[in-house]
Amino acid sequence: MAFDEGLAERVRNLAGENAGLSERKMFGGLCFMLQGNMCFGIVGSELMVRVGPDSYAEALALPHAREMDFTGRSMRGMVFVEEDGISDDDDLEHWLQRGMAFAGSLPAK
Repeated sequence: MAFDEGLAERVRNLAGENAGLSERKMFGGLCFMLQGNMCFGIVGSELMVRVGPDSYAEALALPHAREMDFTGRSMRGMVFVEEDGISDDDDLEHWLQRGMAFAGSLPAK
């Protein structure tokens, strides 16, 4: 599955010059890693965000978020955010910050 290059560019611009942020193609899309831990990615035209198990229910309650069910089973701690939920840069940045906050709380790999 290809990923939305325009969304990838928006993510790069909003994530900025964060030291330790890198990119890796995986899950059939593009993932962003913070100090070796996946924080968010792009699958098709949706944003995949690693929010962690403690923030999972709260994230799912937000508009346009749904379970990440990439393998047919939901992956607790990971959500997909539909296009409508990230069309505005402020909304996209909010989700990116959530992903970086969780990944930043983990030991570096």
